[in-house]
Amino acid sequence: MPGLSSVAIIINPISGGARADTAPARAQLAIDAVERHGDRPEVFITERRGHARELAGAAVNRGMRLVIAWGGDGTINEVASALAFGEVPLGIVPGGSGNGLATELHVSRRADEAIAAALRADARLIDVGEIEGKRFVNVAGIGFDAHVAALFNRPDNRRRGARGYVMLAARSLFSYSPRQYVIDANGTRVTVRALLVVVANGTEFGNRILIARGARVDDGLLDVVVVEERSRAASLCRVPWLVTRSIHRVPVWSSRRAPAVTIECDEPMTFHVDGEVVNGGTSLTARVHPGALRVCV
Repeated sequence: MPGLSSVAIIINPISGGARADTAPARAQLAIDAVERHGDRPEVFITERRGHARELAGAAVNRGMRLVIAWGGDGTINEVASALAFGEVPLGIVPGGSGNGLATELHVSRRADEAIAAALRADARLIDVGEIEGKRFVNVAGIGFDAHVAALFNRPDNRRRGARGYVMLAARSLFSYSPRQYVIDANGTRVTVRALLVVVANGTEFGNRILIARGARVDDGLLDVVVVEERSRAASLCRVPWLVTRSIHRVPVWSSRRAPAVTIECDEPMTFHVDGEVVNGGTSLTARVHPGALRVCV
């Protein structure tokens, strides 16, 4: 097919709890959708963590006009991280348990529709967050949020989706110990005993669980959300507020917008970027890169 532009589709075959043997069917669907649009498809299947980032970087070097990531938040993060600050846009096929950025950008859950929309869309710019050198496009979290993400990502975890996430969160609250943080944003330092601290580009964790009401992926700012713990009983009672997308109404929730934030703690902090868990130090700095990523959705 000489003269046609090339489109890369990077597929995580096991995202969302899918069986690896579904990869050929996903690949064929992607090939058919791209060829119907008149482009040349190149399909790649990820084999390990970090592979999607490598494949996306290679696709850019081969001159692809668009790179479509088919998978969950972790796969989207890897591909977006490789495309950030470049000219090649990201397309998304939501295939994970959370699908936070896909939901934020109103991407269809049907793969054929998502691919078709990406192929015909004009690119728009969205922000990219960065915390300790790790990029994120949806949310980064510290504290209980990262603790639950680590449990959720374990290979032996069979509880997927919103119900699984909330059940893990409720069960883990009984044993989790909140920490005291010093948060510096916009030149104001606040000391708080918090259940979690979220640095948000988008509005939700995924699974339709709202955490940063009013956040925008293209405003050049991060939303720094703090959920304090004043008593364990009160925290347990507020778990349902996450499910009903009403956590912003409880008095322990607060949010402020800033281009950068530093979070300090007496102990090393575990954090996550778009659900992928990272072990950090006693001081973490996050900042926003305005308009650093092109997306076609």
